[in-house]
Amino acid sequence: MTGDTLKAMIEVADAKVSFGAVKALDGVRLAIWPGECVGLVGHNGAGKSTIVSVINGGLTPNEGTVSGDGEVIARYGINTARSRGVRCVFQELSLCPNLTIIENTRILHRHLGGFGWRKRAKQVIERSLDAVFPGHGIESDSSVGELTIAERQMVEIAMAFSDAGIAPRLVILDEPTSSLDASLAEQMLAYVRRFVAAGGSVIFISHILHEILITADRIVVMKDGRIVAERPSADWTEHSLVEAMGSVVKGEAHRRTLRDLAAAPVVIEQGGRGIPFRAKRGEIVGLAGLAGHGQTRMLMRLHAAASSDWLPRRNSAVTFVAGDRRLNGVFELWSILKNFSIASLGDLAKRGVVKAEAEAERGAEWKRRIDIRTQDLANRVLSLSGGNQQKVLFARALATRAPVVLMDDPMRGVDVGTKQEVYEIIREQAAAGRTFVWYSTEMEEVCLCDRVYVFREGAIAAELAGDAVTEQNILAASFEGAAA
Repeated sequence: MTGDTLKAMIEVADAKVSFGAVKALDGVRLAIWPGECVGLVGHNGAGKSTIVSVINGGLTPNEGTVSGDGEVIARYGINTARSRGVRCVFQELSLCPNLTIIENTRILHRHLGGFGWRKRAKQVIERSLDAVFPGHGIESDSSVGELTIAERQMVEIAMAFSDAGIAPRLVILDEPTSSLDASLAEQMLAYVRRFVAAGGSVIFISHILHEILITADRIVVMKDGRIVAERPSADWTEHSLVEAMGSVVKGEAHRRTLRDLAAAPVVIEQGGRGIPFRAKRGEIVGLAGLAGHGQTRMLMRLHAAASSDWLPRRNSAVTFVAGDRRLNGVFELWSILKNFSIASLGDLAKRGVVKAEAEAERGAEWKRRIDIRTQDLANRVLSLSGGNQQKVLFARALATRAPVVLMDDPMRGVDVGTKQEVYEIIREQAAAGRTFVWYSTEMEEVCLCDRVYVFREGAIAAELAGDAVTEQNILAASFEGAAA
């Protein structure tokens, strides 16, 4: 893509943004052309969210300019960006949970007001949902708070591509498939390709590198607030992308290690419709299948069955890593350290008083172990990027002495380098006798498990173990209820 006949839809030139001593952007220049999908990759804290905030008008750079269609825009903000057709799907979903989907559509498209606005808004969002996710089954008059996290993500994506008079020209997708299963992700990616082929522009941020490689026309790699590499997607491989981001590919580290757990005792189980659930000591058990088919409900039932109804136990039987961190994970007004230590207060307190030194030491240890990117654990947790917030939740769970760890899609928005490190920690702790029950929407993660339960229509439809844990068998069971 060149500028010989086209003008950049949006161009950021020499942008610098600092938050105290941290340089979030250090002289970034990025142009987005009509009819292209730009993949934006980098570790958590590389500057991706900051450049997105500049482009969508939410953040004014300390230095640098923003241009649109070849002209520098003097006062570029959210309203200007929206009027130019810039839309954003945030990693932290931004819909109002107490309003219906139709009412949320009205908020985005302000000019839909007046008599009969509900009917017009209903037509706008339903047309977009049908285009992006055919057969979605979502009722537009539903309250957003009643939707699953996957359905909320679907609505937010459809909202960004909706046209109510001001057509979307540039859609920024920040981890758009993090809560979608494989079939829904493919529907969305297919729509992105159609949108770009029709002349639209997309910035696609994802830690699922395969999605970037098959969807983007050009891939931009960021590191430490700078663009360190930029070339057509055909010139990249997963290996070269990881290298450019500054992480070492561990190749065989992703492979599942077959272990003999036949004699291990069952430590947690649950009955119900379909195949009964059980997990043994030291086992990594995966929950798979299409999103919204009962995996999260199973995790909640397991947690409730092993937890106290009233006073928390000093030595909990289970601990939980939430996937929807804003709803079920972080305490937004608390510091990073307090968010981390809340599950370990029994170990950190003496006569009911938390020992500050012990709390700080344990926090520093886990900050180092999984590279939580912050200068000070006393900072508010929302000062972290989404992926780093997820690291805090993961560290919170692993720092407890609970023998069973329940994980609800815990790697949403976490970079590939950190994923590799976390996989190693999970394997180490499983080898030492800890049990993991792991729901993931990423097939690669499910295939790392010792045994997998595949869910269909709210019940366990298939149980796969050892060499039978393959993508083909999981997909077959997801749609047919039995392994291929």
